[in-house]
Amino acid sequence: MAGTRDRGPGAVRVSAGERELNVRENPDETATMTIENTGDRPVQIGSHIHLPDTNAALDFNRSRAEGFRLDIPAGTSLRFEPGASRTVHIVSLGGRRRVPGIRLPLAEAGDR
Repeated sequence: MAGTRDRGPGAVRVSAGERELNVRENPDETATMTIENTGDRPVQIGSHIHLPDTNAALDFNRSRAEGFRLDIPAGTSLRFEPGASRTVHIVSLGGRRRVPGIRLPLAEAGDR
């Protein structure tokens, strides 16, 4: 890694070799889907956002994406320009596959 140190505060120490990220044993825990930005502004999706909770201008099968996030490195995001669509890899969230507090379910949001 360019610009990193191996000693002192902020040091980055890594073992030799490669590591495969977001590996899942069950094939049902990974998939691909197409996402389209139908809005008039760019939208970014971060690495750990629960896909069904993303911006409403993004058009994709939200029920199929329940319990999933983008299969991209932690701390990164994908940007969708207005009118753009792309096919992305998705991966299941760990644990109970729940991320409470991002957005209210539609039924509850209508009650406010």
